[in-house]
Amino acid sequence: MTSLFDAGSGYVLLLSLVLTRISGIVLMSPIFGTNEVPTTIRAFLVMTLTLLIAPTQTGPLPTMPTSLVDFSLIITSELLIGLLLGLGVTVFFSAFQLSGSIISQLSGMSLGDVFNPGLDESIPLFSHLLHMVTTATYVLIGGHRLLMGGLLETFAAVPPGAAAVPTGIESLIVDLLTESFSLGLRAAAPATAALLLATIVLGLISRSLPQLNILALGFGLNAMVTFAILTISVGGASLLLQEHFESTFDQIIHAVIPSETATP
Repeated sequence: MTSLFDAGSGYVLLLSLVLTRISGIVLMSPIFGTNEVPTTIRAFLVMTLTLLIAPTQTGPLPTMPTSLVDFSLIITSELLIGLLLGLGVTVFFSAFQLSGSIISQLSGMSLGDVFNPGLDESIPLFSHLLHMVTTATYVLIGGHRLLMGGLLETFAAVPPGAAAVPTGIESLIVDLLTESFSLGLRAAAPATAALLLATIVLGLISRSLPQLNILALGFGLNAMVTFAILTISVGGASLLLQEHFESTFDQIIHAVIPSETATP
């Protein structure tokens, strides 16, 4: 069967594969893939990165597919690599939104939802607060540069056209969700413990002074306790992100890149 492309189309195929892998990571990663970034800006970023990275691929040109099915498999493999890199970081970020949801439910302030344009949905106020804190920390520790470095590492280890569907995706997702849930509980632990103590105190007061309106008193007390504890412990979310992000990202890279080609 004749090739799908004419002479010189190997370079066009190379550009297409590089663009596909970069598109996956830009679509799913924090900051780059949020709805707050206009589509035109994201498209411009993808094209710019493609023009910068494609000339660095000095190895043999990718093998020309002989059918549409082969071409679809190559494109899918490239897209999966980019999507896994971006999705892994996004799942890691969801831990701190879980913390905000737990705190909002326990403090009785879950009705104070705000619209998050990055997620295109309404989320609890404390989830939005922790999301902004972790996003700022992500930028300060160079997480976006680490993400681009990981992308370049995939191109060095797995050239365009040589990628296969990553194995062990299920175990990677399970590990990331487990780590995310664990970090979410740890970030919410100080406020949870303080609110539990406040509830016990209110219970003792209600038994000693039954004439007091515990519902009105309890809401105000929970609000004060929540804001006080968050003022003290909000930096803990930043520390958790800083401590665990790099190791988690290494885990994602090792799952995307085959072990025999991974760089030390």
